[in-house]
Amino acid sequence: MKLSGDARLYLAVAGCAVIVHLGVLWNRFALDDVVVIGQDPLVRSLSGLWQAFGEPYQRGAMYRPLTVASYVLDWPLHSFVWYHAVNLVWHTGASVLVAVLARRWVGGMGALAAGALFAVHPVHVEAVANVVGRNELMATCFALLAVYGALVRGSLPWSAAAFALGLLCKETAVVVPGLVVWGWLAGLARPDRRRVVAFAASWAAIVFVYSLVRWAVLHAHDDPFIAPVFAGLGPVAVRLTALAALADVARLLVFPLTLRVDYSPAERTAVSSLPDVRLGLGVACLAAWACLLVLTWRRGRRVEAFGLGWIAIAFSPVANLLFPTGILVAERTLYLPSVGLALAAGAWLERLPARGLWPLMGAIVLLGGVRTALRVPVWRTDHTATLSILEDSPRSYVGPKRMLAAYLDAHQPARALEAARRATEIHWRDINLYLSGAVAAFAAGRPEVADSLLGALNRLCPSCVGDYRREAGVARAHGYAAAADSLDARAREVP
Repeated sequence: MKLSGDARLYLAVAGCAVIVHLGVLWNRFALDDVVVIGQDPLVRSLSGLWQAFGEPYQRGAMYRPLTVASYVLDWPLHSFVWYHAVNLVWHTGASVLVAVLARRWVGGMGALAAGALFAVHPVHVEAVANVVGRNELMATCFALLAVYGALVRGSLPWSAAAFALGLLCKETAVVVPGLVVWGWLAGLARPDRRRVVAFAASWAAIVFVYSLVRWAVLHAHDDPFIAPVFAGLGPVAVRLTALAALADVARLLVFPLTLRVDYSPAERTAVSSLPDVRLGLGVACLAAWACLLVLTWRRGRRVEAFGLGWIAIAFSPVANLLFPTGILVAERTLYLPSVGLALAAGAWLERLPARGLWPLMGAIVLLGGVRTALRVPVWRTDHTATLSILEDSPRSYVGPKRMLAAYLDAHQPARALEAARRATEIHWRDINLYLSGAVAAFAAGRPEVADSLLGALNRLCPSCVGDYRREAGVARAHGYAAAADSLDARAREVP
């Protein structure tokens, strides 16, 4: 049976996605995988399939039940290979969907370039190689299906169903209506007024129901966590810091040679005033993007303009410009925005003469693929990811913080206490440093140091008595019974 040209195109894109990420099949759990999957009893029983819809994600202010349900289906196999194979399938699907979407508006070469670029982009490694990155992969697949259903098929049921499923994977799928409307404005589809109203009504109904359910599940939980770099900052400083971070975002999308697991303080610090070089770089990147958008729009290059607009719309929920979020920069959050880069690049590359197109596209895919393949082993285990933080982000407090936990697990409290000291010197606003450091101090026979740490914690957070008890429970589970008793006793003394 002879395959069509489009089928061969999609197989080539799928092959690129699989080949460069094949190393993930040797990975285990790393970082959040350990807590979200390895330590969550919800995923260990089939009842988790429906219980996930009534529980917060990661015991916090997030709601991602469909992703958690996928972990429930994975758990009975007790196979790290399976977890990562599922992620690889989702990424391959997303890459093919990018090519499918591009193929509707550009020729075969442009679609191949878009799909292959997305398949091998190094910034995707965190989302693919870390199991909890699956929420990015699933949400992006459903977002692509929703946009395809609206702009290409004109199917309201198709698009609405994919939109709803995307929201249940990760909140960032809320950008789907914006992407569709931007596609209409760019002239990629021209529905009549009645159709526009029907789509708008479906979006409003889905968002209303989703918000109602999300509130019912999360309203009793703590306030949303904000990135450590934003702690103590006013709204203006938050936005200045977010604008400065756009330089990192642009670099990661366009030239992702240097990658990091962590961008916490002091690897990245706050920007509190206008005369700051970092702010200037971020604003320059924003201005360059705006100029490209205006230029493509005026020249009638609809797909390039659509792709550039997609980047901004998809990035907006995590940009920290509208509201502060739990991260300043995280490579996994660029997974959905990078679809826009792939679409714009594919449409632009197709305009090149054939003689120059193949060498340039081949070089991009080869270099991106090699960088991706070399990056995958960083996420092999919790240990390798921690080493990467220490090596690639030496100024970040998260490296010593993770060593604090590692030393406690290894029952080396004196070393754990030293790691706590280094971490608090870099960033003193993380309450977990004081609690874990106090456990290490008690275990090391230095109660006066523990009391000093807890005194600092009480000044930082006078209402954190509940965190004392939580940390005491963790310490007791890890074999630090005496330290846990001491922590409980100190909790009773807090006014």
